[in-house]
Amino acid sequence: MNETPTRSEGRRREATRTAQDRNKTSSSFPLANRKAARISALVVGALLIVAALLSAWVGVRGALAYQHLSAIRSLAPTAAASVTSDPNQATPALEQLATEASAAHDLTSDPVWAIAASTPWIGPQLAAFATVASASDRLFADSLLPLAIAARDVSLDDLRPHDGRLDTTALSTLTAPARSAADAATGAAADVDAIDRTPLVGVVATAVDQARSTYDAAASAIDALRRATELLPSMLGQDGPRTYLLLVQNNAEWRSLGGVSGTAIELSADHGALSLVETHSATSLSRGISGPVVELPSDVQKIYETRPARYFHNLTQIPDFPTDGPLAREMYRQQTGREVDGVMAVDPVVLSYLLEATGPVALPDGESLTGDNAVPLLLDDTYRRYADPAAQDAFFAGATGAVFEALREGQGSTPGLIAALARGVEERRVLVWAAEPTEQSVIEGTTLAGQLPASNGRTARFGVYLNDGTGSKMSYYIAPKADLRWGSCRTSADASTREVTLTLTLSNTAPADASTSLPAYVTGNGVYGTAPGVATVVTDVYLPEGWTPVTTTTSSGTEFTRSTLDGREVLTVGATVAPQATAQIEITATAVSTATEAEALLTPTADSTLSPTVRAACTGAAGAVLR
Repeated sequence: MNETPTRSEGRRREATRTAQDRNKTSSSFPLANRKAARISALVVGALLIVAALLSAWVGVRGALAYQHLSAIRSLAPTAAASVTSDPNQATPALEQLATEASAAHDLTSDPVWAIAASTPWIGPQLAAFATVASASDRLFADSLLPLAIAARDVSLDDLRPHDGRLDTTALSTLTAPARSAADAATGAAADVDAIDRTPLVGVVATAVDQARSTYDAAASAIDALRRATELLPSMLGQDGPRTYLLLVQNNAEWRSLGGVSGTAIELSADHGALSLVETHSATSLSRGISGPVVELPSDVQKIYETRPARYFHNLTQIPDFPTDGPLAREMYRQQTGREVDGVMAVDPVVLSYLLEATGPVALPDGESLTGDNAVPLLLDDTYRRYADPAAQDAFFAGATGAVFEALREGQGSTPGLIAALARGVEERRVLVWAAEPTEQSVIEGTTLAGQLPASNGRTARFGVYLNDGTGSKMSYYIAPKADLRWGSCRTSADASTREVTLTLTLSNTAPADASTSLPAYVTGNGVYGTAPGVATVVTDVYLPEGWTPVTTTTSSGTEFTRSTLDGREVLTVGATVAPQATAQIEITATAVSTATEAEALLTPTADSTLSPTVRAACTGAAGAVLR
């Protein structure tokens, strides 16, 4: 008898059929798909192994490369010292540096490293590290080492005068190797400058910042040597006699590029033989001039009127030596009938640097001029000793002539003299203009040229130029402190709205009783409307090209005058500062820019402890301060 199955038995049968169906499906799964699954697992495993090996490979080679770069960092100061003291002894040190740099480059330039450098996050760190290694190889192996080898037959002693003559052939032999070395060094610095710092972190970011600073400085120094080897032989009369006008700026009475051109010295050079022709005071060279010796452009006149073209004292009031040099030449020609081949400018601070190398020199009155007493003696004590300006001029002429003779006779060590001049050039206290266009083209673009500050895609440059408005020598007592701070900025090189604030504080350090304790010639004695002991400073602030002011304030509420010169906005304001008091101006400027750094170039002062350049980087940290 058939029985109707129960409901539970039906469920069991259905479950059994479902299981059988699953088994059939499983047994019929394509063999190729099962193989693919196994291969996928193997591939994933292999990739993990490759990634581990890649990390190990890069890590080991990176550690080795880091050791080589660390060796470079520790060896470089010794090599630099040997280059300046004895180039012949520098070659072994540079060979070792080149070997270390080449090894670091090799370790970071293989295909495996390139693959790792293309990965996210860690890739930019590795790429930056590799660029620094490559640039190191370029700097030492392609630039410094070949230059040192080429200079082995040149003694530093050949680069200073003997019996009033300097051997120009020593420089000429270095022209070609210096040019090649400069090209390689400039390329190395450009490679490091091109690194995008935005994704970099930690040690890599710090290393790139240090490399930028170091390689820029090295490229600048080698380029300066290249220009010197091209320029100096002809300027020293290798091809015939030359004459030059040397302006000695007096920082006790500010003008934009340093101070009044108080003393002018005509120098001659003939086949390396140097001689002093005549010395003139600015007063004598201004006497009898009734009008401008040349017609100044209208935009220049709007800021400075015609004073730079009427008074020899005011030649460097225009903060552009390619303008001031021809102006001085023409004024000197009209007053003396002689036309010079170039114009140079120095200040007493540079003389103090040179005296540190030469040692003391005897003045006509028997007193010694030294590196320690040159600045206070020439810019302050002289006015206490001599009330008559003619006596002051005679003292200045005697002091400058004594220093020139010491240099002409080769007194002092060559490394010391080179270091002294290099410091003066870096601080923009040594300026040169050449009447010969080809020679001037070599000078242009360098610190020696004394041009208006030029900005680029990375750095926005301000010019802060100080001029005495008292008719006195009170600038000696004014201490400027500049501060640059970023407001709105980005560390990336993408163009965006950026904002920088410049603050300038002027402190009058003169004694409280300056009106009676300082000589009338120093205080100005109120002749031009400023009370004795009080200092009036006229400040011209040149904004970077394309930047505009947002806010302008002064502690006294004085209004700014706005003008333009060579595509830059110029803000002019006067400040009157009593003894032991301060005055402050503040300017906030903005632009759509790619700049991530800012610089302000200030008038060099009598105080050698005050750097005339202040910098600030867009890093989110506080701005830099000039103290």
